[in-house]
Amino acid sequence: FKDPILISSTDGVGTKLKLAIKTKSYFNIGIDLVAMCANDVLAQGAKPLFFMDYFATGKLDKDIAIEVIKGIAEGCKQSGCALIGGETAEMPGHYEQHNFDLAGFCVGAVERNYLFKKNSIKSGDYVIGISSSGIHSNGYSLVRKVLETQSINIFQKAQFDNTKLLADILMEPTILYTKAFLAGNQNHKIKSIVHITGGGLIENPPRAFNKNLTIKFKMKDYELPPLFKWLQSIANISLFELVKTFNCGIGLLVFVNKKDAETVIRNINEAGYNSFIIGSMVENTLNKSVIFDGWKI
Repeated sequence: FKDPILISSTDGVGTKLKLAIKTKSYFNIGIDLVAMCANDVLAQGAKPLFFMDYFATGKLDKDIAIEVIKGIAEGCKQSGCALIGGETAEMPGHYEQHNFDLAGFCVGAVERNYLFKKNSIKSGDYVIGISSSGIHSNGYSLVRKVLETQSINIFQKAQFDNTKLLADILMEPTILYTKAFLAGNQNHKIKSIVHITGGGLIENPPRAFNKNLTIKFKMKDYELPPLFKWLQSIANISLFELVKTFNCGIGLLVFVNKKDAETVIRNINEAGYNSFIIGSMVENTLNKSVIFDGWKI
């Protein structure tokens, strides 16, 4: 780096942790922890450099802690950053037996000239969607409520996929998008990135552009993944609530000039991801930041 700016992020894994404890998915939740922080660093145009974790529990169970930290190490591998340390806290009386909490901290760097800026996004730019691995790490309070009220056994095959246990689908770890960013941003073709977390496709996209613009999602040909169709049905929620709560199968949005879209998509897909045109930027004439063309919302 010649003139770097440091970018930092801190996050947890939300109430997905409750399901991780129930399903003993300790390795996967470690990956989630890194992803929630490292992917947010990418959203500023920075490459993740290093990561630290905070693990708090009532009484340390070494086997659980080892699996979590193995997952954290794997997440760091996938994101290309170093795990340089962390803190393990035993707090008897504060956490019930077998319960624990996690927090992560990631620092990355970007050349000052290449820091993503809102005013770089223009009308006519294309928006590329990169597939998620599932729910990722947001919306689990609603998921857990549905599982409880509907008395759903997560250790049985999923209604929408009889090849997998529902628990395995729900605990699929968040994708690390560093390699997608590095592949797509060759020659600095990417104008901005949005990590789709809490707030879904409604509240996250406007972080990337100015208020005079609207992101127009082209949903006529977009097939909502079966998991999210099932969630909408079983939770009996509107499509608006679904896209405001979940990523709906799109974990990352990448903003590019129209002429660069084909090249960026090819490079991202060659890096092992599934990316596609999901929308474009238009002038904000309806006083809306987000429009879903093809969906009744």
